[in-house]
Amino acid sequence: MAHLSKTTLRRVSRAAENCARPILGRPSAVPATHRAFRTTSPSRTDGVFRELTAQRLQTPWVEALRKQHEESKNAAEKPTTPQVPKERELSPKRMDDSYHKVVLPLAQDPWLLDTYLNSSGHIRLGTIFMDLDALSGVIAYKHTGDDVTTVTASCDRIVINHPLTEICDLELSGKVTYATGRSSMEITMQVAKAPQEGQSIKNEDVLIHCTMTMVALDPATKKPVNVNPLVVSSPEEKRLYDLGERNSKVRKQRKETALTKHTPNDLESDLIHAFWQKQLQYHDPYDELRKPDNAHFMDTTILRNATIMQPQNRNRHQFMIFGGFLLKQTFELAFTTAAAFAHARPTFVSLDPSTFQNPVPVGSILYMTATVVYTDPPLIGAPGEKFDTESEYTRVQVRVDSKVRDVEHGHSKPTGTFNYTFTVKRNIRVVPRTYQEFMLYLDARRRAEQVKETLQQEGVGLSAQKAEQSVTE
Repeated sequence: MAHLSKTTLRRVSRAAENCARPILGRPSAVPATHRAFRTTSPSRTDGVFRELTAQRLQTPWVEALRKQHEESKNAAEKPTTPQVPKERELSPKRMDDSYHKVVLPLAQDPWLLDTYLNSSGHIRLGTIFMDLDALSGVIAYKHTGDDVTTVTASCDRIVINHPLTEICDLELSGKVTYATGRSSMEITMQVAKAPQEGQSIKNEDVLIHCTMTMVALDPATKKPVNVNPLVVSSPEEKRLYDLGERNSKVRKQRKETALTKHTPNDLESDLIHAFWQKQLQYHDPYDELRKPDNAHFMDTTILRNATIMQPQNRNRHQFMIFGGFLLKQTFELAFTTAAAFAHARPTFVSLDPSTFQNPVPVGSILYMTATVVYTDPPLIGAPGEKFDTESEYTRVQVRVDSKVRDVEHGHSKPTGTFNYTFTVKRNIRVVPRTYQEFMLYLDARRRAEQVKETLQQEGVGLSAQKAEQSVTE
């Protein structure tokens, strides 16, 4: 929680009193010819649709601060005890019990559309990602109830399925599709062109497919608590549940084989050696081979950013930042990094498995570092690997590492790693040259191969040519 000085607390208390005090002398009605000195009807749209924001921000910030001050007076005297009852009702639930949908009337409401468009008239995907994260929170609480705190543990995947060729109303929908009864649950969502009344969504109308993992915590102790398991009642639900089970196994396997725990395998070691040999040739005065013009060293692709975390982007628990805001910030930095690297407009392909490690407190400073860590086709392939060296398009994977630092004490900790893949209409390659960069490169290569295999199994994703037709950023 943010540390508050006595002066700040006095100001908060006075502000809260002023908010509650009636304004003397205000006329009961304002003539139609005059505009009252007040805001328009509150939409609180910070890139998140108001129907979702209203469920996230339920208490004004000034009131939350005052309540925190009152509770902190007795915090030292009262030990922290679990708030979640031990005898909670955890009977199995159906997937449809958590189903929720909202419609963004982008084609009908130009002022709402105004908050979703970029300078070229394309829909900003970062704002849609914020909406998806907000929607996942609504779905999670429909499954768990309000007794627990739910947080985003990871974004397993966001994939563009079909291009959106015109501005239209969008329907965001989803439900819990995997929950065994432990603390985590997988939520599957989609963004699609809103159907006409009485009609259903067609497969070709689905713009985005998304899966996120949420974890339930005790509000007081912040320790994981169990949630209701799912009961499967149809072949389609069985398919979704099996996908969730597979994703869970993939996450565990990724942790067990991570390069932070194990050395590269034989094939990867050969790849590192091949890169080293190639760079020796580049610098050998007696060898005619030089680094190609389309190859760039990894350390030259880095972009950094720092942002103060303001309360307007808080989550429903008031003192931590909303996860969707982090997705938007990291996406836009990744987009900028890919554009600077390729000198071409990137087209978003997917958000690959990414993790939220620690919460981001309101009032802290978020530091983000984006790096181009892998390109496909690569400059050098593994032994036996085939790829098109003259490909017109290149897939660019950008890794965004984030950490948070508190203003008062300067303590920092990592908050998450986000992996975005774009296509660019350029033949361009990234080249690692330090051991740390090789580890980033190999981790990205593993991720790219894994995602490619998963997308082929599920039959989702689209070509670079089709992706360019979309009106999304």
